[in-house]
Amino acid sequence: MAEERSVSRIDELRQQIDDIDERLVELLSARATCALQIGHEKKLLGLEVYQPSREAEVLGHVQRINLGPLDNEAIKRLFERIIDEARRLERIADAEHEARRGDSIT
Repeated sequence: MAEERSVSRIDELRQQIDDIDERLVELLSARATCALQIGHEKKLLGLEVYQPSREAEVLGHVQRINLGPLDNEAIKRLFERIIDEARRLERIADAEHEARRGDSIT
Protein backbone atom coordinates (compact mmCIF):
# COMPACT_ATOMS: atom_id res chain seq x y z
CA MET A 1 0.00 0.00 0.00
CA ALA A 2 2.78 2.45 0.90
CA GLU A 3 4.56 1.57 -2.33
CA GLU A 4 1.43 2.37 -4.37
CA ARG A 5 1.15 5.75 -2.63
CA SER A 6 4.80 6.46 -3.36
CA VAL A 7 4.41 5.58 -7.04
CA SER A 8 1.27 7.68 -7.19
CA ARG A 9 3.09 10.62 -5.56
CA ILE A 10 5.97 10.27 -8.01
CA ASP A 11 3.50 10.33 -10.90
CA GLU A 12 1.88 13.47 -9.45
CA LEU A 13 5.25 15.18 -9.13
CA ARG A 14 6.23 14.18 -12.65
CA GLN A 15 2.98 15.65 -13.94
CA GLN A 16 3.79 18.88 -12.09
CA ILE A 17 7.18 18.93 -13.79
CA ASP A 18 5.53 18.36 -17.18
CA ASP A 19 3.14 21.24 -16.52
CA ILE A 20 5.98 23.51 -15.42
CA ASP A 21 7.99 22.52 -18.51
CA GLU A 22 5.06 23.54 -20.71
CA ARG A 23 4.92 26.93 -19.02
CA LEU A 24 8.70 27.31 -19.33
CA VAL A 25 8.54 26.61 -23.07
CA GLU A 26 5.77 29.20 -23.46
CA LEU A 27 7.74 31.78 -21.45
CA LEU A 28 11.00 31.08 -23.27
CA SER A 29 9.22 31.44 -26.61
CA ALA A 30 7.69 34.74 -25.50
CA ARG A 31 11.12 35.92 -24.34
CA ALA A 32 12.66 34.89 -27.66
CA THR A 33 9.97 36.82 -29.54
CA CYS A 34 10.83 39.94 -27.52
CA ALA A 35 14.53 39.40 -28.18
CA LEU A 36 13.86 39.16 -31.93
CA GLN A 37 11.89 42.40 -31.80
CA ILE A 38 14.72 44.07 -29.89
CA GLY A 39 17.18 42.75 -32.48
CA HIS A 40 15.08 44.29 -35.24
CA GLU A 41 15.01 47.63 -33.43
CA LYS A 42 18.78 47.47 -32.84
CA LYS A 43 19.28 46.86 -36.55
CA LEU A 44 17.16 49.89 -37.43
CA LEU A 45 19.21 52.01 -35.02
CA GLY A 46 22.53 50.59 -36.21
CA LEU A 47 23.34 49.08 -32.82
CA GLU A 48 25.36 45.94 -32.19
CA VAL A 49 23.47 42.73 -31.38
CA TYR A 50 25.87 41.91 -28.54
CA GLN A 51 25.74 44.44 -25.73
CA PRO A 52 27.80 43.17 -22.78
CA SER A 53 26.47 45.80 -20.39
CA ARG A 54 22.87 44.69 -20.99
CA GLU A 55 23.84 41.04 -20.56
CA ALA A 56 25.53 41.88 -17.23
CA GLU A 57 22.40 43.79 -16.18
CA VAL A 58 20.14 40.79 -16.98
CA LEU A 59 22.44 38.34 -15.19
CA GLY A 60 22.66 40.57 -12.14
CA HIS A 61 18.90 40.98 -12.06
CA VAL A 62 18.08 37.26 -12.21
CA GLN A 63 20.64 36.52 -9.52
CA ARG A 64 19.22 39.23 -7.25
CA ILE A 65 15.68 37.85 -7.52
CA ASN A 66 16.78 34.22 -7.16
CA LEU A 67 15.32 32.61 -4.03
CA GLY A 68 16.69 29.10 -4.70
CA PRO A 69 16.94 26.19 -4.49
CA LEU A 70 19.18 26.78 -7.52
CA ASP A 71 22.23 28.79 -6.50
CA ASN A 72 23.19 32.01 -8.26
CA GLU A 73 25.86 30.33 -10.36
CA ALA A 74 23.29 27.85 -11.71
CA ILE A 75 20.88 30.69 -12.48
CA LYS A 76 23.68 32.60 -14.18
CA ARG A 77 24.61 29.58 -16.35
CA LEU A 78 20.98 29.01 -17.33
CA PHE A 79 20.46 32.62 -18.32
CA GLU A 80 23.77 32.79 -20.17
CA ARG A 81 22.47 29.93 -22.28
CA ILE A 82 19.10 31.62 -22.80
CA ILE A 83 20.86 34.84 -23.85
CA ASP A 84 23.17 32.90 -26.19
CA GLU A 85 20.16 31.32 -27.87
CA ALA A 86 18.48 34.72 -28.23
CA ARG A 87 21.59 36.08 -29.93
CA ARG A 88 21.67 33.03 -32.21
CA LEU A 89 18.04 33.71 -33.18
CA GLU A 90 18.89 37.34 -33.89
CA ARG A 91 21.78 36.27 -36.15
CA ILE A 92 19.54 33.82 -38.02
CA ALA A 93 16.82 36.44 -38.47
CA ASP A 94 19.47 38.90 -39.65
CA ALA A 95 20.86 36.43 -42.19
CA GLU A 96 17.37 35.63 -43.48
CA HIS A 97 16.60 39.33 -43.81
CA GLU A 98 19.83 39.91 -45.72
CA ALA A 99 19.11 36.93 -47.98
CA ARG A 100 15.63 38.25 -48.77
CA ARG A 101 17.09 41.68 -49.42
CA GLY A 102 19.66 40.17 -51.76
CA ASP A 103 16.95 38.29 -53.63
CA SER A 104 14.93 41.44 -54.14
CA ILE A 105 17.95 43.32 -55.51
CA THR A 106 18.70 40.76 -58.22
